[in-house]
This record gives sequence, structure tokens and C-alpha cells, in this order.
Amino acid sequence: MGQGSSGLHRLTHEIAKFGAVGAFGMVVNFAVSNALWHLTSLQAVRANVIATVVAIACNYIGFRYFTYRDRDKTDRTREMILFLAFSAIGLVIENGILFAAIYGFGWDSAIERNVFKFLGIGIATLFRFWSYRTWVFRALPVAEPKAETLAGQEPVAADEPVPAPAPPARPRQRV
Repeated sequence: MGQGSSGLHRLTHEIAKFGAVGAFGMVVNFAVSNALWHLTSLQAVRANVIATVVAIACNYIGFRYFTYRDRDKTDRTREMILFLAFSAIGLVIENGILFAAIYGFGWDSAIERNVFKFLGIGIATLFRFWSYRTWVFRALPVAEPKAETLAGQEPVAADEPVPAPAPPARPRQRV
């Protein structure tokens, strides 16, 4: 298999894992928002913002420990700040679409809320996928395979540890 098809396979695998976590987050998001819409007197967009925040918290756990578990973990503070910043932009996208539907067009029935919520999640998900994989959960640099070999040994693959060279032989002392 060539390098290009391997990269496509990795991207497809990443999209599938991102989608699995996202699907779980979407179920959480819809469950919380619909519960708040039907059981409280919160305004629709306000309730939806709460639901989005709950889903974002669930998604972080899934992304860090499932989708991107093999990615750089050296600076969790930076990762969390960027995750929250990009998630906030996604929250604005998702809830902005719902806000426009309700307050701009008067589409406020239960079905209309859910349709525009779904549309907002879809658009925000495209943004989140790009931003999370590009900025938040950065790929570790790929080690270049070494061309030279150690004396008398086979070449070592890039992902294998390189054995330490044998210590130099000590010259014999005359007695």
C-alpha cells in the first residue's frame, strides 16, 4: 500500500472515530436541550447553550481518550485552552443558526427547533473537526527512518527503539 493510501486510511479512521464521539455528543446535546425545552421555562437558545456546553464536556473526554489518544499530550493547558476557544466558536455557530431561525424567521415549533439545531450542529462539526485536528490535538512528528545501520545490524524501523551501540573493546594489557 502506498504512502497516499495509508494517509487516506488514517484520515478515514480519524473521521470515523471523530464521528462516533460526535454522535454520542449529539445525542447528549439533543437530550439535554429537549429536556430543558419541555421541562423548564428557559428560553430556547439559552437552554440550547446549556445543552451544547454539556455535550462539549462529554466530547472532550471522547476526543482526548479515544479519537486523539495517540496525539501530543505534552501541554494539556494549551490543549484545553484551544479546545475551549474552538468549542466556543462552534457553540456560537450552532446557536447562532438556531437564534436566526427562532428570532429572525419565527420558526419556533419543537420540530423547527430540532431541524435548525441539527443544521447548526452539522456546520459547527465541520469547523470543529478542522480546528481540533489542526490546532488542539496536534499530531506527533513522524520520526524519519535512519538510512545508516549500526555495525553489523539490520536497519531499524522508525517506530522501533534504536539499540545502544556496543561499548568499544578494551585493549589487552600485557603482564
